[in-house]
Amino acid sequence: MKQKEAVPAGNEFGEKSILEFSGSPFNRINKDWMLITARDKDGTPCDWNTMTASWGGLGVLWKKNVAFAFIRPSRHTFGFVNKSNYFTLSFFDEKFRHALNLCGEKTGRDTDKAAAAGLCPLYFPDFEGAVSFKEAKNILVCKKLYAQDLDPALFLDKEILEKNYDGGNFHRVFIAEIVSYFVR
Repeated sequence: MKQKEAVPAGNEFGEKSILEFSGSPFNRINKDWMLITARDKDGTPCDWNTMTASWGGLGVLWKKNVAFAFIRPSRHTFGFVNKSNYFTLSFFDEKFRHALNLCGEKTGRDTDKAAAAGLCPLYFPDFEGAVSFKEAKNILVCKKLYAQDLDPALFLDKEILEKNYDGGNFHRVFIAEIVSYFVR
């Protein structure tokens, strides 16, 4: 499905230090949710996809400020994140909850999620055209460092398997350095 073409990021966003990221990451990710968005670096400017996520984390690893994103291979966004060097994590005000719901319920395989959700995509040319949205209040641009498929044999608490992976479809964890933080 061809998505609405993204426009370059303008001056509506200011860049800040990630150390100024406010709010508990537990609330920001689990309660507020976020959009994970990636672009096929070999594709056209419209070749990108986004998905809603409420799992993940922020922290420090390998002396870098990092984000952890967990994506199932069955998600359309998985292929985009897998191919790209960069992805974005976008956080929104509560008034965009409907957009986050839609981006979690619909697939980009047959829906232009941005248009359906009323979001205007924008891209960051300095980061291989990484895509986010004009309506976001906070955007983390992340450069992938590591990826690993979760291994069912390594789960110590088997109840997690029963509650979250009844049919397999295990997440791949992407660890990425937060290379830029933008604030509306």
